[in-house]
Amino acid sequence: MSEVSAAGGIGEDAGRQAPYGRLSARMALQLAAPHTWPAAILPALVAVAAAAAATGGVSVTMACALLTICVLMQSAVNTFNDYYDYVKGADSADDNVDPTDAVLVYNNVNPRAALALAVGFLAAAFLVGAYVIWIAGWIPLAIGAVGAVVVVLYSAGRTPLSYLPVGELVSGFVMGGLIPLACYQALTGTFDLRALLWAVPTVLGVGLIMFTNNTCDVEKDVEAGRRTLSVLLGRERARRLYHAVLLAWIAAIVALVAVFFTGGLVVVPFMLLAAWPLVGALLKNPLAPPARVGAMAQVCSVNVALGAFYAAAILASGTVLAV
Repeated sequence: MSEVSAAGGIGEDAGRQAPYGRLSARMALQLAAPHTWPAAILPALVAVAAAAAATGGVSVTMACALLTICVLMQSAVNTFNDYYDYVKGADSADDNVDPTDAVLVYNNVNPRAALALAVGFLAAAFLVGAYVIWIAGWIPLAIGAVGAVVVVLYSAGRTPLSYLPVGELVSGFVMGGLIPLACYQALTGTFDLRALLWAVPTVLGVGLIMFTNNTCDVEKDVEAGRRTLSVLLGRERARRLYHAVLLAWIAAIVALVAVFFTGGLVVVPFMLLAAWPLVGALLKNPLAPPARVGAMAQVCSVNVALGAFYAAAILASGTVLAV
C-alpha cells in the first residue's frame, strides 16, 4: 500500500513531509461511526423493554445512562478498530469505503489523536458507569469490565480477535448478549440468565454486521493476513451461511415472542411486513467489495427494524412469562 503502509505507522511519523492536521469534532464523530450505534443501542433497548415488562416500569435516568454507556463503548470499538487497521496498513483508499468511514486514510491526522479519542470514549463510559454501579452494585461492573477487555482485544495486539474466525461470535456475544444481561440486571436488580436467551436475536444481529463487513472484504483480508470466518469459507459459502443466519434471526424473534412474550405476537406480522423488503434486498446483495457500502447500510437498517419491533413486541406483552 502507498502512504498508509509507508508512513502510517507510529514509528514513521518523522518521515512525513507535512505536519499533521487537527482532529476536528466532525472527524471524531466519523471515527465514532454513528451508523453502527444500533449495534449497541438496540440490545440495550431490548433489555429496557424486558425489564419494563417484568417490573411494570423502569428508571428513565438509569435507562438513559445505560444507553449512553453502550454508545460510548461502541464508539470506542469503532475508533480502536480504525486506529489499529490504519497503523498496520490494513486500510487504504482502494477498499471501497466511504471517506467518512475511513478518517485516518483520507485525512492527514495524527493516529495518536484517534487512539487518545478511543481511550477517552472508554473512560467516559466508565465514568457514566460509576452511577450504574452506585445504584445496581458490582454485577454490571464485572460484565462491563469483560466487555472493555474484549473491546481492546478485538482490535489490539499482534493477532486481534477481529483477524480471527471468532470475530462475529465475540462481537455478537459481547454487544448483543452481555449488554442486555448487564442492562436487565441494572434496571431490575435481578441477575437473570434468561436475559441472555432473550438476547439471541441481538447476538445474531450484531454478529451479522461483522459478517457483512468481513464477507465484503474477503480479498482485502486475505492480503492483510486476516483469517476471518469469511476468508476461511470463501465468499460463496460465507453467503450461504450468512443467509441462514439472517433467516434464523427472524425465526428466533418469532419463537421468543411466542414463548416468553405471547401478548406481543400482535406485533410480529407488522415486523415481518416492515422488515421483509430490507431483508430481501440484503439476501440479494452479492456481499462483494463494490457492494460493501450498500450492504453495511442494509444490515444496519435490518438491525433497526427487527430490533425495534422486537422491543415493541416485548413491551406489548406486558408480562414476562415464567418458563
